[in-house]
Amino acid sequence: MPRAQKGAARRQAKNRWFKKAKGNRGARRTQWRRVQEAVIRAGVNQYTDRRLLKREYRALWITRISAACKMRDINYSRFIAGLKAANIDLNRKMLSEVAIHDPKAFDQLVEQAKAANAAKPAAA
Repeated sequence: MPRAQKGAARRQAKNRWFKKAKGNRGARRTQWRRVQEAVIRAGVNQYTDRRLLKREYRALWITRISAACKMRDINYSRFIAGLKAANIDLNRKMLSEVAIHDPKAFDQLVEQAKAANAAKPAAA
């Protein structure tokens, strides 16, 4: 019995890889082994960058909140601690949106945070 060589299925499998390598230049787009290396490396970078994006957005939101807090004479860490003490559960994305689009509501949040900080006993 002759050895099965996969035939069209192998070409189709390779074509899927070549399509993923479409944006590359030179051998990274035309040579099978280089295509595999390029696509695998691209996948690793994709995975990493999805996490980096989340990290960068969180840093942006914190910077915006911090700037809004400084304009209201409270620092970021005291503001967040005050919100936790006042049992206000807003994530940093929403806090930054409120700081930008609704300054009056953010003023109220700052006042609540300050009140909660004042009511909290000092750490010994």
